[in-house]
Amino acid sequence: MRVILSTGDVLAGVKSFLLSDGDLHHTIFLITLVVAMLILLLAVYRIHRALQAIYRISFPESYQKDLAEKTIIRAARTQRTKGRWDGLLGLHKLEEEHTLVIEDHDYDGIVELDNPIPLWFNALFYSTIIFGLGYLLSYHVFAWGLNQDQEYVVEVERAEEARQLYLSQAADLVDESSITVDSTGTMATAGQAIFAANCAACHGAQGEGTIGPNLTDRHWLHGGEIRDIFKTVKYGVPAKGMVPWEQTLTPGQIAEVSNYIITLRDSKPANPKAPEGTEVIYE
Repeated sequence: MRVILSTGDVLAGVKSFLLSDGDLHHTIFLITLVVAMLILLLAVYRIHRALQAIYRISFPESYQKDLAEKTIIRAARTQRTKGRWDGLLGLHKLEEEHTLVIEDHDYDGIVELDNPIPLWFNALFYSTIIFGLGYLLSYHVFAWGLNQDQEYVVEVERAEEARQLYLSQAADLVDESSITVDSTGTMATAGQAIFAANCAACHGAQGEGTIGPNLTDRHWLHGGEIRDIFKTVKYGVPAKGMVPWEQTLTPGQIAEVSNYIITLRDSKPANPKAPEGTEVIYE
């Protein structure tokens, strides 16, 4: 998984770091120290320039001599660099061309030069041979690394782990605006145990209603659609003694118990509590 940070995120992180633990004085000290160092570097640079100007004016002959020596040294360094580069590429000067002519290879005045293979090409060629031997020993002789079939198996296992992790997290991404009825019945089955452990005390083991309202008829106090049920379970009804279950159950568990409550509709348990609220007409 890749994480992408915006400029605002970076600036906010720097600000949070500088002002961590409320240490404002420490932050001011650091900023002051950085500014002082920058001013000091600028002052040193200006002093150096001033000393150079004084030296140039006071000792012009020595200055010109030093300048000439630096020019010679710079030219020699450039020439050495060019020589190394030409040697790496296998280049030769035009005045050295006569040393490369192949004897008895003259056709109508056209001669052929015996240009050696460039150093970079030889280095690349022999390095591929060394790499090939290393690859052969690593993967096919000593089995230090994974071959293609083994890498495929590992990648499949990693993908399956990532899929399982996503599915485990995706279950808790649901809320009252995105929940839908699970047509497979898997969530309702899981929600039955949650209902028995947390809801049966007030709504009855079969949803017939005791302290809380009957959940098996078509009358609802706060809406009977899946989204309404999810919202009621999540936020509770404190005015009537129902606690908000979002503090105890995960969104995935609330979705499961909401799907189970949907299955209680028209189940006709024994001794149901009288209907309460408004009747909901389902299509």
